[in-house]
Amino acid sequence: MNFSAPRALVAGVLAAAAGMAAGHLAAGLTRPEASPVPAVGSAVIDRTPTPVKEWAVRTLGTWDKPVLLGSVSLVTLLLAATAGLLARRRPLAGVALLVLLSAVAGAAALNRPAADGQYVLPSVVTAVVGCAVLLALLPARFRVPGRATELSAYPSGMDTRRGFLLGTGTVAAASVGAAAFGQHLTGGDPSSDVRLPQAARTEPALPRGLEPTYRDISSLRTPNQGFYRVDTALVVPRVKADTWELRIDGDVRRPYTLTYDDIRAMPLIERDITMTCVSNEVGGQYVGAARWLGVRVADLLRHAEVVDPGRPGRQVLSRSVDGFTVSTPLGALTDDRDALLAIGMNGAPLPATHGFPARLVTPGLYGFVGSTKWVTRLTVTTYDAARAYWTRRGWATDAPVKPSARIDTPASLASLPPGTVTIGGVAWAQRHGVVRVEVSIDDGPWRPATLGPDVGVDYWRQWVLKADLGGTGRHSIRARVTDGRGQVQNDERAPVFPSGSSGIQEVVVLVG
Repeated sequence: MNFSAPRALVAGVLAAAAGMAAGHLAAGLTRPEASPVPAVGSAVIDRTPTPVKEWAVRTLGTWDKPVLLGSVSLVTLLLAATAGLLARRRPLAGVALLVLLSAVAGAAALNRPAADGQYVLPSVVTAVVGCAVLLALLPARFRVPGRATELSAYPSGMDTRRGFLLGTGTVAAASVGAAAFGQHLTGGDPSSDVRLPQAARTEPALPRGLEPTYRDISSLRTPNQGFYRVDTALVVPRVKADTWELRIDGDVRRPYTLTYDDIRAMPLIERDITMTCVSNEVGGQYVGAARWLGVRVADLLRHAEVVDPGRPGRQVLSRSVDGFTVSTPLGALTDDRDALLAIGMNGAPLPATHGFPARLVTPGLYGFVGSTKWVTRLTVTTYDAARAYWTRRGWATDAPVKPSARIDTPASLASLPPGTVTIGGVAWAQRHGVVRVEVSIDDGPWRPATLGPDVGVDYWRQWVLKADLGGTGRHSIRARVTDGRGQVQNDERAPVFPSGSSGIQEVVVLVG
């Protein structure tokens, strides 16, 4: 007996869905990042050419990860539907295809930098459950010599429409339940039960910003829930404070290990720092400003006694709990900029999405060379001896943040009434500070804008200008920043690869 093609398609899709749900549950109990779909997605990220990655970040923004996971799931289900069709006449062929899909996920999981033997378990569970469901929904049949009818290879109630509907409904419900429970196990924020100690050195309360008066300008401080997130982690690491450790080693005389309680007991300092992602296009949103709490990395390295710190080509290779690595120039972590091993963000413990229990925050450097999340190891070494994740992909080893002014209001292509218009936004020039922001309308002369409060050289400044754009029609607005050295923002356009974008943002509006 050959089952209908629609039934075979449904059986194949449900088999894969049940397998992935069971694998996700197994990952939640063991290694969340080894869940089959995220494991394959991470492998795709690692092998995607840099231009394609930048296109995805630029085009999809924060939807890049959901789109990738959805694409992996869709391709898997399509191949699983093919497995169902194969199983109509050749059950072993359908089973073999499902096993192959699970093996691909297992290989991807085992290829993760921090993988151990447990990483393959979710894929094994996926294969077993997927094959069992496929054979249950499409039971193999065979002929017995001398009998006119086929016999089922094992007792099954799936021969009838009622039995098949009941079986598919049960599988679907069980799959949803397993996936939801697995997500519950991998979800939650381990920082919710942590209380931060008082800082030994506090910053003054932030002054009043421009946003109460000009609501379309970015707030002086970026709320944690609104802070940008760009990283390679498809599954956010959930690290418990009581099991986390930081190892400091490499070219040091006194390698040592710290616990979370050790960090909490140290003299912590507060620092107001703006962070920028190297993927931030001119006028982009991958920038945020927060108050960070932590211990100076320079103090940690001083205790370790770095060998020959003045030797050229030195770096600190930081490693995340998931094996991700970042190269930071040693000098940037030991000079007077107060690079932090941060455990707090805006008065709260670091959220899991931003690196709990601890992360690096290095003023003046793009995140990919100075802001490792979920950091668990700092190794003093040389650039010749070790290459970090992005360095191996051709990105710069030293990437200072480029000064830039962003126009928050008016929005691009906004329709505005004639008369006075409020033009405003934020500007940053880490390590040197913002001393002037100027605006040009229709390529006219540069007009000085009114600056918001000055929080510090490593923090952005708000700015605003009220101006009449002129008559009705199309008008362009540009803005530029001058830093504390007197250097004006570079107007030469450059892409984000390999060391950050440059150029001056231009917004076109319609007055009428």
